Amino acid sequence: MRDVPTTATRDIAPSDRALDHVARFRTFLDTEVAPLEAELHTAGAGTPANPKLDDRGRMHPLVWEARREVQRRSAKAGLYNPHIPAELGGGGFGRVEMQHVEEFVYRESGLGLGLAALAWTEGANPAITHVSDAARGRYLDPLLAGEVTTAFANTEREVGTDVLAMGTRARRDGSDWILDGTKAWITNAHFADFVQVVAVTDPGAGTRSLSMFLVDADAEGFHRGRDIPTMLGDGLTGELHLDGVRVPAENVVGEVGDGFSLAMTWINWRRMCRGGMCAGWGQWLLQRATERARTRESGGRPIGDLQAVQHLLADMDADVFAARSSSLVGQAELDALGPFDIPAHRDLPRIVSLIKIVNDEAFFRVTDRAVQIHGGTGLLLGSPEEKLFRIARNLRIPAGTVEIQRNAIARGLLRP
Repeated sequence: MRDVPTTATRDIAPSDRALDHVARFRTFLDTEVAPLEAELHTAGAGTPANPKLDDRGRMHPLVWEARREVQRRSAKAGLYNPHIPAELGGGGFGRVEMQHVEEFVYRESGLGLGLAALAWTEGANPAITHVSDAARGRYLDPLLAGEVTTAFANTEREVGTDVLAMGTRARRDGSDWILDGTKAWITNAHFADFVQVVAVTDPGAGTRSLSMFLVDADAEGFHRGRDIPTMLGDGLTGELHLDGVRVPAENVVGEVGDGFSLAMTWINWRRMCRGGMCAGWGQWLLQRATERARTRESGGRPIGDLQAVQHLLADMDADVFAARSSSLVGQAELDALGPFDIPAHRDLPRIVSLIKIVNDEAFFRVTDRAVQIHGGTGLLLGSPEEKLFRIARNLRIPAGTVEIQRNAIARGLLRP
């Protein structure tokens, strides 16, 4: 295990390759994404942030396909997977570098199609990098190329944070595994080409009781369930059913019994990404709010002349600044520890939870004040401020509630 560097030796500045990446990303947004957004605007299918839904409550196919086209083009341009190790075909970026990249993407894309150009939960992730050599060409390589999408199937109807209580089971049948169970609240459930399923393989074995499997969406016994409408309104969340699904041994990710560690690797990755996401969106909202305060008049004067509005802007700036800064320091500590090492360093859970909770709560305050500054227009359904307010409220639950983050932080402090 590596020691955490002192504050004096941490480097939180963007590296040259991160700066090069965002420069190329800027060109990609202008030359590749902007024309696709213009086409989608005239298609009558809604927007990436507020898509129209089909009769089953799922994202409009034209919006989904526009996102997919962005992913394929981004992968071809070498922009889609900077977070994946270089030896597997990614950029090999560390967490400090990734926060700078993520911040740029969210700030410059806003709520547009550009967000799809950086692999998200439907793309390659640190857990799937442990795929077997036999399965790499079938799953990981096409995922890196943007040719297919995946989903992470961990949560169940009655089981969220307490993953060891899950009911999905996998039993051996010769060299194969047979999976049975139901997963719920799964992002990309309706569209994934294959799914990373976490299931119980050794009941009662604690953190060694779970394993992760790659399951093809067209496998016999695999069924996509109902849509689960959430406050995000994007038509991407649903249920998955596994009824005697046969999975070959090479589709086990890592080793049998690694499921808990791999699931936490995936979950912690999403927690780490809060730093760049909230910094980028927070800066975008602050820019919009500042412009609103300059141009919106009341009583013949810009509302920015009012001290009450000035304080709202100052508080937004303070929250973005504090969360961004602390997150970069946290990412530097994670880079020193090994952010995705298995087993994880004993200090990692506390740092990851600090990044998540600081950003979840600061970003919620930022979006609330952004709505306030925009007044009635901030309440319009589908406006950037209204949409991001809903996203901010949502963020405090997935990948571990803010209450669970406090538990992890306290455990880290109290541990001998």
